[in-house]
Amino acid sequence: MLNFDRANSKPKLQNNSAITLGYKQHLLTFFTLLLFGFYSSVNAQEIPPKETPTIPAETEQEENIEGDTIVLPVPSILEEIDERAQDTTKTDTIKPPKDEVLQDIVEYYGEDYVYIDKKTNRVYMYNQAYVIYQDVRIDAGLIILDYNRNEIYAKGIDSVGEYSQRPVFTQGANRVEPDSIRYNYDSEKALVYNSRGEESGFRYIAETTKKVNDSVIFLRNVKFTTSKNIEDPEYYFYTRRAKFVPKKKIVTGLTNMYIADVPTPIGLPFAYFPLTEDRTSGFILPTIGENNNRGFFFQNGGYYLALSEYYDLTLQGDYYTNGSYALRAQSAYSLKYKFTGGVNIRYESLINSERGFPDFSQSTLYNIQWNHSQDQKSSPLSRFSASVNFGSSEYFQQSINQINNGSALVNTLNSSVSYSKTFEGDPQVNTTVALNLNQNTQTQAINLTLPNVTANVGRVFPFAPKTGTKKGIIDNINLQYDVTAQNRVRTTDSLFFTSRMFDDALIGVQHRIPLSTNFKVLEYLSASASTTYTETWSLTTYNQRYDVDANDGNGAVIRDTVSGFDSYRTYNFSTSLGTTIYGTFNVSETGKIQKIRHVMRPSISYNINPGFEQYYDQYEIPPLTADPEINAEIVQYSRFENTIYGAPGMTYSSNIGMSLSNNFEAKIKDRDTTATEPKKVVLLNNLTFSTGYNLSGDSLKWNPVSVRGAIPIIPKLDFNFSGTLDPYALDNNNQRIDMYNAANGGSLFRLTNGNVSFNYSFSSADFEGKKDDDDERLDDATFRNGGRQDDLFGQGNNDFNGNLFGDDDDDDDVETVTNEDWFNYSIPWDLRLAYTITYSNTARQNEISSQSLMFSSNLELSPRWKVGVSSGYDLKNKGVTTTQLRFQRDLESWKMSFNWTPIGAVNTSWYFYVGIKSSVLSDIKYDKRREPDQGL
Repeated sequence: MLNFDRANSKPKLQNNSAITLGYKQHLLTFFTLLLFGFYSSVNAQEIPPKETPTIPAETEQEENIEGDTIVLPVPSILEEIDERAQDTTKTDTIKPPKDEVLQDIVEYYGEDYVYIDKKTNRVYMYNQAYVIYQDVRIDAGLIILDYNRNEIYAKGIDSVGEYSQRPVFTQGANRVEPDSIRYNYDSEKALVYNSRGEESGFRYIAETTKKVNDSVIFLRNVKFTTSKNIEDPEYYFYTRRAKFVPKKKIVTGLTNMYIADVPTPIGLPFAYFPLTEDRTSGFILPTIGENNNRGFFFQNGGYYLALSEYYDLTLQGDYYTNGSYALRAQSAYSLKYKFTGGVNIRYESLINSERGFPDFSQSTLYNIQWNHSQDQKSSPLSRFSASVNFGSSEYFQQSINQINNGSALVNTLNSSVSYSKTFEGDPQVNTTVALNLNQNTQTQAINLTLPNVTANVGRVFPFAPKTGTKKGIIDNINLQYDVTAQNRVRTTDSLFFTSRMFDDALIGVQHRIPLSTNFKVLEYLSASASTTYTETWSLTTYNQRYDVDANDGNGAVIRDTVSGFDSYRTYNFSTSLGTTIYGTFNVSETGKIQKIRHVMRPSISYNINPGFEQYYDQYEIPPLTADPEINAEIVQYSRFENTIYGAPGMTYSSNIGMSLSNNFEAKIKDRDTTATEPKKVVLLNNLTFSTGYNLSGDSLKWNPVSVRGAIPIIPKLDFNFSGTLDPYALDNNNQRIDMYNAANGGSLFRLTNGNVSFNYSFSSADFEGKKDDDDERLDDATFRNGGRQDDLFGQGNNDFNGNLFGDDDDDDDVETVTNEDWFNYSIPWDLRLAYTITYSNTARQNEISSQSLMFSSNLELSPRWKVGVSSGYDLKNKGVTTTQLRFQRDLESWKMSFNWTPIGAVNTSWYFYVGIKSSVLSDIKYDKRREPDQGL
């Protein structure tokens, strides 16, 4: 080994295989090390050589150097190299090297020898040879430096028909492994044979690569693919000539697509592949198809605009030959450590059938979606957020470009845009200004609150000690203040965005001051008491009167709108008392069940709501006849009725509430003999009874008893139940009367309604026992806990890329499956069942009001085959609920999927997709779908 110190030009001999080199040769060698910079973006892999030069045994000569015998290849090897690429790299006039000092130590090494042939002015390094300078390292079986030609040549070694020790160039984290390399360090041109690499998601292999300069590389006989198996790709694009500009583009000549090494008719006279690492603007190819109602169509075609590194814009559209069309604009934006969001605006003009036909119809649909989220660290004291989903009520039922069946079942659309600000201090003040919108797609009713302003002052303890903890009823007295101001608009789809939508706008302000405290009673009872003062302002009130001349003399109630400020004030009081009781029953110390634990949480509360009759007026409705025995009807009303916060209560109420919550647990002997403690098992979870007693009522003082709870029968099986028990009887008209049901010849309570439901999910992993630590296959979200990421109705995250199971099939994440793995012995599967039944008996109907069984299952037939089904059966209405069948095939670099909804509550449809996984070639796909039936 030879080391050159920057301060001393004399070489330092490291071992017997090293030979002293002159300073000129080392300076030239330094320049040769710069040749491999253009490979910095290529991550090559090992391939079998197509043709490599060999060293004939009869042309070898021996020379004794310092007692060692070494075998040297004669110069004819370079002549063989010249014949191989005589039309590529030209030999330039040798330029004398500049007299410069090296910046670091240069190391040469050859396991068998390092030989300098001064006659031919060449240096040979053979077997495990390498050259190191700074962060650059070249390894090869044979490295030859030719100072006459100003060239360096690195290749592997042919040994018993096996090509080994291929050249390896390493610079930092970059690595290249071709068959051989030839480089002219004077002209900086190079030839690389059987090179391979990766650029911007493309993997390629080229028979010959010629480097012209640092920015232009020409390739011959090239295969492009996104397959990870570059040795035997399942598909590739083949071209005879290509121009490669690293990190910018690839331009090719005639290009054909091959599938399983079979050429296809898919080809182009030339091709252009952008390789920029940043987003690039470009066209989005449309999907071509045919629809029975609207004719031929072009869907999802448009243009993508990479406007900035912070935001983009996608413009897409659909066109049907009967005149229907759709326009969409979508933009995503992001500012690191600040905020992220996106906007999606969709507009559709739909024509059904043809003009002049009896079923002809025309409609206009739109939908606006906007989401915005702010990084909490960007501004801890202020926050802006938005979640908007607003549009035509019929959009998700009638849109011509929807494949997610779940969206057609949506009945309400909610939107919210808010800005909140916190003012630090003691006490702290929080303010929020928001826009809230609720839209019912069935009734087309819209409730809009703009603005909705809220502010609250943090909790204040006026009597708390300055130091130490708060104790007692006085120390814990605290109060708050909050105010809400709203402008509420109630309108419909047809009146939205018109001046009439504000005709019935309601404006109001409400102030609240809650005062509360908590304390201990007899050390074991937790008590609390609170009162709330509320003041409500309204800018509109309503007076009512009866006009006998109205309604053509038949009389009617007239409501007059009074504009102006008005207000009312209310208050209430409540208190509660509760505790927790623990009970343990020792069963057996040696038996399977050792202990049973019962936890009870009883509580009792009392609240008073005064009646505010001062805010009520009355009017008389005269009798329809002149009979003096019939008196006029007295109607009481409040002028605050139908205002934004409604009217205060007129009736005084005083109620006692009671509840009892129970938990039953058991400690059982663990099957694991190494366990030192028994295992805890929940027998009955949150069994709760609650009722109330009306102290101010004249009759029917007891409220019905509410019962609810859950029984965890086995792991992953949740059994939930609830019901209502009424202590009062019914009369002949099925009305509640002030008589206990037991006194009327019945039971102590009447079951008026009940509900029982259970959810059970399990998978093949539950029957495999404890899995190995390195087996993470079934930890995927698709199989976790059984079932799917969506609900039982099959409303998955279906998109136009064929993702039917809610997973992201990125090509880089696909595991390589060997032949031994093709037969899936375990066949992973999962199943989720859900059953619910509701009983109603409020008026002696004694019927099952609803009963249904639903299920969802996924099955992995092989490592590349997935099937799934979601369906259910309505036992009440005797019908099958929404059913969805899913099929997905992993084709390595491709994916194929089919989603079929043969039975649906709203529509039926199917969707087929096959395409390349990689986003670089996502436009190479075929998809076909049946448009869902129109929701009427």
